[in-house]
Amino acid sequence: MEKVRQKKISKALSYWLRHNPEKIGIELTEDGWTDVKILIEKASSILLFDFNELKHVVQNNDKKRFSLSEDFCEIRANQGHSIDVEMKFEEVVPPRIIYHGAPVGVIDLIMKEGLKKMKRHHVHLSPDEDTAAKVGSRRGKFEILEIEAMAMRADGHKIYISENGVYLVDEVPVKYIKRQNGKR
Repeated sequence: MEKVRQKKISKALSYWLRHNPEKIGIELTEDGWTDVKILIEKASSILLFDFNELKHVVQNNDKKRFSLSEDFCEIRANQGHSIDVEMKFEEVVPPRIIYHGAPVGVIDLIMKEGLKKMKRHHVHLSPDEDTAAKVGSRRGKFEILEIEAMAMRADGHKIYISENGVYLVDEVPVKYIKRQNGKR
């Protein structure tokens, strides 16, 4: 499948499965799953794709945004929902440091108020600097922040991991954030 088509399908799936299932008339279960056949049928009025293309997008998405059920009958987004779903994430012992890529325009605010989930269910954190850079660069010039994850956990903050390796927290207070240039 050509990259342009793969990206188009991926963006549409992200929108429908994370933010607006009503746009194409699908329903999500309490934990975010929807029927694959119904999704493909309902999506056809906006974007035509078949099961093989859908499966290819799920398996080849660089951020592993989606999961198919074991029987391939259901699909869901792994995280990043702005709608009400009850995802069950595994609480983990994180590495000492995890990362967050953020646009330079919001760094001062983050350093005053911390990282907040805003309209999402969690703050998303990256396991490594390269991933944080990919996330941060989506909006232009960015900075990578170091998050003292083990210190957060020691202080009682729960840290989860999604199926695609994204660390998830309710918030990151300022005291756990360090700019890579050494500033706090």
